[in-house]
Amino acid sequence: MANLPVYKVIFHNHDQVFEMFARQIYQSDMWGFIEVEEFVFGERSQILVDPSEEKLKNEFAGVNRSYIPLQAIIRIDEVDKEGAAKISDGSSADGNVASFPFTGLQSGKKSSED
Repeated sequence: MANLPVYKVIFHNHDQVFEMFARQIYQSDMWGFIEVEEFVFGERSQILVDPSEEKLKNEFAGVNRSYIPLQAIIRIDEVDKEGAAKISDGSSADGNVASFPFTGLQSGKKSSED
């Protein structure tokens, strides 16, 4: 049996940057979303426990599939093996992660034609 690929997904969630590992990632049928399935977390046999990974385990406990907006995705990598999931602060001014500029759609404004 061949080893299944592991993907590292880095994305924005509110003012934080999530770095997680999953076995299945694909374009969603819902327009503008990526589907992420089969989250992979580190083994519990480690002596040191990472609090951010524990927070992610608790937040995604029981989640079969997560839909992440394309605008929130920073990067997706196929990696050789899983690592530790983590959360970092994405709002600091000295960080090197910036949001992609997104103007959105302007709604409700019509030009007046006489």
